[in-house]
Amino acid sequence: MAEPEAAEGATPSARRGKRYRRQLRSRIILAFVLLGFGLTALFAWATNWTRSRVENQLVEEMMNRNISEAARQFELDPANPEFPVDQIRAFVYTPDKFDSVRVNRPEWYGLSDGIVGMTGVDPETGEEFAYKLAVRKTPEAWFYLAYDMTQTVRAEQQFNRAIYGSVFLFTLLSLLVGWWAASRVMSPVSELALRLKQSGRSSEPESLAAHFPDDEVGQLAEALDDYAARLTEVVQRDREFNADVSHELRTPLSVIKGAAELLLSRPDIDDKTRARVHRIQRAEQQCTDLISALLLLSRNERGHGATDVAKIAEQLLDVHRTQVVGKSLELRMEGERGLVVDAPEAAVAVALGNLIGNAVKYTLEGEVVVRLLPRAVEVVDSGPGLSEEDAAQLFQRGYRGTHAGHTQGGGIGLSIVRRLCDLYGWDVRVRPGEVRGVVATLTFDRAGAGG
Repeated sequence: MAEPEAAEGATPSARRGKRYRRQLRSRIILAFVLLGFGLTALFAWATNWTRSRVENQLVEEMMNRNISEAARQFELDPANPEFPVDQIRAFVYTPDKFDSVRVNRPEWYGLSDGIVGMTGVDPETGEEFAYKLAVRKTPEAWFYLAYDMTQTVRAEQQFNRAIYGSVFLFTLLSLLVGWWAASRVMSPVSELALRLKQSGRSSEPESLAAHFPDDEVGQLAEALDDYAARLTEVVQRDREFNADVSHELRTPLSVIKGAAELLLSRPDIDDKTRARVHRIQRAEQQCTDLISALLLLSRNERGHGATDVAKIAEQLLDVHRTQVVGKSLELRMEGERGLVVDAPEAAVAVALGNLIGNAVKYTLEGEVVVRLLPRAVEVVDSGPGLSEEDAAQLFQRGYRGTHAGHTQGGGIGLSIVRRLCDLYGWDVRVRPGEVRGVVATLTFDRAGAGG
């Protein structure tokens, strides 16, 4: 059968993977949150860095002044080695006491001139404390100035907690502002989407721009109105063309049908001519069915009827038996009768006729079997089979498979079958046969099939 134009698979919409898309509203809120958090965190870091730098500079300047004052007082009164100041203790060691520094305060002994941060443990309470130590060593004496940083460290910790709390609060505020701004910004867009969705329920497009101010959303609505008008015009021209073609073609087909019936009614017609007139009748019926099916597709309208699938299949097999001259090919039908479909005979004839026609076209010898199932029809052939390349095309319009050769056809037959299936809720699948050939299955909707 027409292995070229079909392959097993679902509809393109069913095969298309779902993609997660973040809503524009969420993007705006996220942007506000990130901006608020980033700016607040940056400001907090800059504030903390500035505070720490200024504080260190002030402490070091104060300690440098005090240690210089301690050295000056030592020169004036060497007998007084300690100079108590608020939060500061000054220690002076003469050369005869340098070794005591190594024994009593080993962490101070190796320090060079400058200011360093130190930690220690209070022997009375056992709590750890921090201090800065200014060191100045001269041949006459070693000067150490200790500044208690415990309160400063505690204040820094409290300040950091306040900074972190501020970052959290401002981030939360950014979230609320972003939520409010997103609602205000997206409100007209959501309204436009709602109006656009509601306007699609009528055949005539509804003006959208009239409901919006002359801003970006209004310009978008105006562009959509223009697009809808042009699209409606194209659809209208297409429908008119289909209706005109259908009407104009039905007239000569009616003439052909009437002429064939008159010829068949003559008693003196010979068998050869009678067979040819019957062939003309069948061709006229095929054209009429095809026109009706295409008109239904162009209007996207479901026709109704009680079509006997077995009867249609028999007629189609009779038509194709006259076209297998020169082929060792058997056409037969098997299975139980009684399958009735709620659809016009033209739609069923076109859908099933394309499957049978392709099977006959591409099968050179063997058989083509139409198998009737409870709610489906299988067309089984003994042709060359289905290649992977053909299977990947999945009823694409205009595709002709690897076995098409020089056969006639534009590769649109099975695309019409697919469109009819989409319109009526049927399903068509094609798979390789068990030994060779192809099995095409046309499954009718449960709601539309009965017996």
